[in-house]
Amino acid sequence: MHQPAELQDYEWPTCGCGRQLRHDELGRVACRLCQDRVDRALLQLPGPGGLYAQLATRLTPGRGGAGPVVSVSKTAPLPVRLEPLSLLARGGVVTVLQMWLIDWHEQLGWRHPRWQGDLQQQLDGVVRALRTNLEWAASNHPAFWEFGIEVSGLVRQCERQVTGERQERPIAVACPCGSILRVTVSTPGARCHGCGVQYDRSAVLDLPLAQRSAA
Repeated sequence: MHQPAELQDYEWPTCGCGRQLRHDELGRVACRLCQDRVDRALLQLPGPGGLYAQLATRLTPGRGGAGPVVSVSKTAPLPVRLEPLSLLARGGVVTVLQMWLIDWHEQLGWRHPRWQGDLQQQLDGVVRALRTNLEWAASNHPAFWEFGIEVSGLVRQCERQVTGERQERPIAVACPCGSILRVTVSTPGARCHGCGVQYDRSAVLDLPLAQRSAA
């Protein structure tokens, strides 16, 4: 029995992770597995025991690594470590999440959110608001996949500063369109800036290594 031509050309909708949407997920931007993954990442940030609060304990030089800091410079070391400070300060984790919440409010036609309290309280509040509206965003927001990648990236940065883990070395891979993508082994996915193709984690890591001259 031959299928109608329109069904033969039909491609089943997929999530940005590459997984085909289930019947009860049709019409959504992202699958529920990705929604849950983002929710778990957000949950690691707030509260007195969260990653954001733990960054404050890694500001003193020598506290972020496994051993003492040894310097051959004759100049005095900086009084604080810049990496965790940049994540803690205005413009870091809190600001990135607040910008996403502002975008969501604009998409929904709501008034801009208001921030109250110190940065820790603002972090807790914005995470709570994002999680409250996560179902809507995963169902409707066209940039939900990019939001998930950014949240995962923030969590990894915080984890590296808290645990002292070294930053992952980027790998240059080549998209068939000729563009170069820089990823790491734990990259959840990437969108090619040249042709706009969205790669999930396994697909982007399967891309060939870029030639050194191109990279």
